[in-house]
Amino acid sequence: MLVSVVLNIMNEERYIADLLDSLVIQEGPIEIVVVDAASQDRTQEIVRKYEARYPCIKMYIHPGRRGESTNYGISMAHGEVIAFTGGDDLTNPNWIHELRKSFQQGAEIVAGRSIMIGLKAWEDLDRVELYHKGYDVSYPSANMAFRREVLDKVGGFDTWFITAEDIDLNYRAIDAGYKITWNPEAIVYRRTKSTVYGFFKQAFWNGAGRKQLTLKHGNLWGRYDPLRMFKQKMTFWALTRLVVALLGYIGFKLFDDKGPYGKRKKNAS
Repeated sequence: MLVSVVLNIMNEERYIADLLDSLVIQEGPIEIVVVDAASQDRTQEIVRKYEARYPCIKMYIHPGRRGESTNYGISMAHGEVIAFTGGDDLTNPNWIHELRKSFQQGAEIVAGRSIMIGLKAWEDLDRVELYHKGYDVSYPSANMAFRREVLDKVGGFDTWFITAEDIDLNYRAIDAGYKITWNPEAIVYRRTKSTVYGFFKQAFWNGAGRKQLTLKHGNLWGRYDPLRMFKQKMTFWALTRLVVALLGYIGFKLFDDKGPYGKRKKNAS
């Protein structure tokens, strides 16, 4: 079973070599499809060196929002299974082995376990889970894999999304009748943001992404688990992240309510 790892990257010169080093040692057969969204640093130069050394790596230049660039990567991939991770992440040496094992056992979509590394206070922050028809659809694409037929059926990523395009994809896949299989042994190490500015920027756009989900799919407040949310550690960073995310949620509603789903879902909140 050929597994294609599709990477959508931009300006990742600091970490991309570490990621590729962690991928080229994975269990084969594997191909690594790198889609660079017009990096302005040395990212392309670094990837080209790996491309020359490893036949399994191919790089393409395709600017656009994350969904658009990733969809292009999917179109260039040849695998029966398409896996995703982030340009600043690290994959456990057994990552592909564990994903492949789940698919060989009949899985349609596999979500792996993400372990945050970096600033301790940010490592401990929990993900805000969103449930749909009994499935957690908020698993990030930084550690997700799909049978190609699933992506073909649901149409890939919605390119309207600035962020949360991965949650939307999971949501639509569940609507199409597919199931998400959880494999905690398929591990990706994800880096926390390295600056306070980056941390708050991420929180803001995460909030905006949740608003985009509401505009497209309707009122989603009942799909969150309030009990789990209140059990999270209410640290200074958790509270400030929540406030900034709410600003992103409100801000997107105010400034981008005229998108393709704005009118149809204008009464959603």
